[in-house]
Amino acid sequence: MVQACAMSEADDPVDYLRRLGRLGDGPHDIARAALMLASLDHPGLPLGGAQAHLDEIARIAEAEAPLVAQAEDGARVLANLLAGRFGYDGDRLTYDDPRNADLIEVIARRRGMPVALGILYIHAARAAGLKASGLNTPAHFLLVLAKAGGEVLIDPFHGGAMLDPDRIGGPPRMGGHESAHLVETVSDVDVLIRLQNNLKIRALETGERGRALEIAKRMVLIGPRKAELWLDLARLNEALGVLGDARKAYEACLEIAGPGQSLHNEAALGLSGLKRLIN
Repeated sequence: MVQACAMSEADDPVDYLRRLGRLGDGPHDIARAALMLASLDHPGLPLGGAQAHLDEIARIAEAEAPLVAQAEDGARVLANLLAGRFGYDGDRLTYDDPRNADLIEVIARRRGMPVALGILYIHAARAAGLKASGLNTPAHFLLVLAKAGGEVLIDPFHGGAMLDPDRIGGPPRMGGHESAHLVETVSDVDVLIRLQNNLKIRALETGERGRALEIAKRMVLIGPRKAELWLDLARLNEALGVLGDARKAYEACLEIAGPGQSLHNEAALGLSGLKRLIN
């Protein structure tokens, strides 16, 4: 069941995302959450048009639900809807453009990177009555759709094409007793964090450390129980000389990561070194 996180046109994005973070990993209204994350980079921009587009996608997908008896049917419906009807496709020419990880820009341009497009496919899939999850593939974001006991792997960057797991070296077919995953499914919050991480990496690559810090704060907002996010936030704050915030982030990491865990040890060392700087 999708966990509800109410939103109104006048809702503050930070408040919305903080509520989402408190609800846990999801499933959530993932496209709406991605829209709210994008809105942080478009202050004052009305979201009505983008939200209406998401609603239209959901309405059409829901109307197609009677045609979706199997996962493969669902994959075809989604490809026809998002790639065929609305023209969504991967941005192969300017892949590293930050706009490709900004859902407002993705909707406007009909181009994006795999995880941003994947969020739209998840949104449509669930409206069509499919179970949809992101996969923890390291290099290229993929989705698994499930219906009536069957599953299919799709690539949102290439028009929602169905993939043969054996040919790409990805997860084995996950039905029946042969369900040991080489690649695990991930939560909605993990998908949103992956979306933001793309923005953070690009900011660091271009030397925009302040921008990277802002993105790291957003990641903690939606994943407040993930120790690794607090450790990353602590290090970015420390690098920028925001030592008070760095200390709080190290302490948050220590509180979440239990003693003996590598993250706990790293945070303890970082905090110890930071205290020497402060004192």
